[in-house]
Amino acid sequence: MTATDEVVRDQVTGIILAGGLARRMGGVDKGLVPINGRPMIAWVIDALRLQVADILINANRSHDEYGEFGCPVIDDGNREFRGPLAGFASGMQAAKTPWIVVVPCDSPLICSDLVRRLQTALANAGSQIAVAHDGERLQPVFAMLHRDLLADLAEYLDGGGRKIDHWYDRHGYATADFSDAIDTFSNVNAPADKQELEEELAKHEQPNLTEDE
Repeated sequence: MTATDEVVRDQVTGIILAGGLARRMGGVDKGLVPINGRPMIAWVIDALRLQVADILINANRSHDEYGEFGCPVIDDGNREFRGPLAGFASGMQAAKTPWIVVVPCDSPLICSDLVRRLQTALANAGSQIAVAHDGERLQPVFAMLHRDLLADLAEYLDGGGRKIDHWYDRHGYATADFSDAIDTFSNVNAPADKQELEEELAKHEQPNLTEDE
């Protein structure tokens, strides 16, 4: 880890979004679904741990279960489901660093330089928002945002706004290229995705063997 990485890490809190309804998964709590013997959120925590100063879990149910992972659990403070942006707002309010990085709870293959790529995009554009791009489309729930945006986001939500892209467009945003790391965005949206992701994760865990071995 370089000195620059240390500075970036100290200024960023990771927010893991686990507050969704997961309708296509039959309403199960996706972060707690096991992948290769471990809950998905455990993989995400491990991927973020060395990239940020703190990690918070945004969840609107299963607080006790999520609390067992050793990270503070925050909810949206509102029984009305308001989507991922409500998790952004909760994270901004709870974080003690100037920046947050948001990721979903069901993407266990997050790359080891996610935060650095987002921060570089921010610095190059002079923006307060950077969003990951996989080479074909935006990945809006993989983003880095400044906490100064909280008041505007709260106003947008209170006015009925729910669409992430519309709120991003209000401010302009930088895009970070992840076209060489698209596994970062592999997730589980339906039961059929689980086996595919388990197989992909197993590949990542296999050691690299030399020809002699």
